[in-house]
Amino acid sequence: MTRSTLHSALLGLRSTAIATGVALVLASGGAHAQAAGGESTMIKLIRGLMDSGALTPEAGQALLLEAQREAAAAPAAPASTAIAAQPGDVRVPYIPQTVRDEIREEVKASVMAEAKAEHWAAPDQVPEWTQRLRVQGDVRVRNESRLYSERNSDIQVDWARINAGNGYDVNGNTNLDLPPLRNTRQDRNNSWRIRARLGVIAELGEHTRAGVRLATGNDNGPVSSTQTLGGGLAKKDAWLDQAWLSWTPVAGLDILGGRFGNPYWSTDTLFSNDLNFDGLAFKYAQPIGDDGLSLFATLGLTPLEYSSDSFPNTRQDKMKSENKWLNGVQVGAEWQFGDAQKLRAAVGYYDFRNTAGEYSQPCALYAGADFCSSDWSRPAFMQKGNTLMLLRNIALNPLDPANTPMPQYVGLASEFELLNLNLAWETPLFAGNALRLEGHAIKNLAYDPNRMWERAQGGIVTNLGTAANGVAGPQDIQSGDMAYMAQAAFGQLAMKQTGDWNLALGYKRLEGDALPDAYNDSNFHLGGTNAKGYYLSGSYMFDRNVWLTGRWMAAKEVTGAPLSIDVFQLEVNAGF
Repeated sequence: MTRSTLHSALLGLRSTAIATGVALVLASGGAHAQAAGGESTMIKLIRGLMDSGALTPEAGQALLLEAQREAAAAPAAPASTAIAAQPGDVRVPYIPQTVRDEIREEVKASVMAEAKAEHWAAPDQVPEWTQRLRVQGDVRVRNESRLYSERNSDIQVDWARINAGNGYDVNGNTNLDLPPLRNTRQDRNNSWRIRARLGVIAELGEHTRAGVRLATGNDNGPVSSTQTLGGGLAKKDAWLDQAWLSWTPVAGLDILGGRFGNPYWSTDTLFSNDLNFDGLAFKYAQPIGDDGLSLFATLGLTPLEYSSDSFPNTRQDKMKSENKWLNGVQVGAEWQFGDAQKLRAAVGYYDFRNTAGEYSQPCALYAGADFCSSDWSRPAFMQKGNTLMLLRNIALNPLDPANTPMPQYVGLASEFELLNLNLAWETPLFAGNALRLEGHAIKNLAYDPNRMWERAQGGIVTNLGTAANGVAGPQDIQSGDMAYMAQAAFGQLAMKQTGDWNLALGYKRLEGDALPDAYNDSNFHLGGTNAKGYYLSGSYMFDRNVWLTGRWMAAKEVTGAPLSIDVFQLEVNAGF
C-alpha cells in the first residue's frame, strides 16, 4: 500500500470516528454548551472540522442543523443551579465506557476490512506452520595456494583412483604404464573456491524437530563441501548434506536419526569439520548440582558401507551381506568455575567394524571372472597415509602364467579401535579477550604390524621400508598408532560483532595408522595421516556476521618418502 493511500485511509477512518463522536455528543446534550460569542461550542467545533477537511460538507451540514436544533430547543439552566461560565470554558460531555469500547471495535473492524480489500495487510493468510521454521546457512569465498617442496618424492600413487576404477595391473609383463600418481612438486597458486550451505529446521511439536540442508562440493566425498571455481564457468553441484529427525523424550536427552552433524565433541584431527554422520545418535547432557558442573555423553551407531544386494552380478548365488560400521561412545564433563573459567574433558572409544581389507579366495580373472571375493572390502573413500594391502588372490593362467593380467584393488591393512582423549581450558583475560588451550590425543588399540602382515599375506604396498636382509617382514612396516594435537587460541573466541578478532596457533602429528585417513581434515597436508607440522590462523569480523580469515599450514611426512605440503588460505565467511 502506498503512503498516499494509507494517508487517505487514515483520514477516512478519522472522519468516521470524529463524526461518530460528534453524534454521540449531540445525543448526550453536549450541543447546549454556549461559547462567549453566543454560538455553541459544538457548532464551532463542527465548522472547524469542516474547514480542516476532517468532515465532508454533506456530513458537516447535517451535524450543524442537528446542533442548532438541539441548541434552540434546550431549556435554560435554573439560576439557582447554574454555574457561571468563565470566558474560554468548554464543557466536555461524559461518554460511557461501553460507548467508547463500541467505537474502538467499529474502527478496528473498519481498518481490517479496508486492509483486506486493498491487499496491504492480510495477517490471517500467513500459514501457522511458517512460524515454526528456521532458515540458516553460510557462504564462504576462499583463495587457496598449495605449495610443494622440491625434495618431495615424485612417486606417490593415487590409490583412491585405482579403487574407483577397474584396478591396476601389477604384472609388469602385461602393463608398462605407471599407476595414477599424485602431484607432489608443482605448486597450485590462487585457486578460487567456494562453499555454500543452506538448511531449514522445523519445530514439529513439543519434543520433535526435523532438519534438511543442501551444500556444495566437488564430489560426494564426506570431508569437504568446498567447490573449486572455473571449469569453463559451468554451474556448480549441490548435494544433500543433512536430513534428520530429532526427538527429545525427556529433558537433556536428544535422539537423532538420519544424516546429521558430528554428534561427538572432537577436533578435525579425527573428524573433519564438514563431516556428517549417518545412522543414529543418542546425546545426553545434564547439570550436576549448583557448582557449575555438567556431564554429557554420546552413543553413535553409524553405517559406513553396505555391500551390494546383488554382488556378484554375474552369479546366481550371491554373497552374504558384508557391512561396515562405526560404533562410538563418548563421556565427558564440563566445569565452569572462578572468574568465568571453563574446563572440559572427554574420553571416547570408536570401533570401526569390518573395515580392514581381506585377501580374497583365488579368482580366475583370466577365465572370464569379473570379480574377486574380497572386492567389497576396499574403502569407499580414502585420502592418504594408511598402510594399504593388495586384496586379490589372482590365479595364474596355467597356459601362460607369466603373462596373466593381475588387476588389483587395495584395502586397509590395519583394523581401527580408537581411544580418544579431548581436553580444553578457557579463561578470560583483559579487555574482553580470552585464552583457550586445547589438547587431543588418539591411540589405535588395534594396531598390530604382525596381524597386518598376516592379513595381507605379505602384500603391503605403502608404509613399507627396505628390508635389511632383502626379505621384507612386519618389522619393516613404517607406521604408527598415535596422533595428537595441541592448540592455543586468543582473542574474542566466539566472534559476535564488528571489530572482534582472534588468533590460533597449533601443532599436529598423525602417525600412519593412528586413525582411518578417510574422515579427518582435508586441508592440513591435504588430508589423511602420516603427517606432522604446525598451523597458524587469524580472523577479523569486519561487518555483522561477516569475517575474514587467513590460515597457513606447513606439514610433512612422519615416515617414508619425502612429502612436504604447505597450504595458504585467505577467505571471507558469512553466516545467516
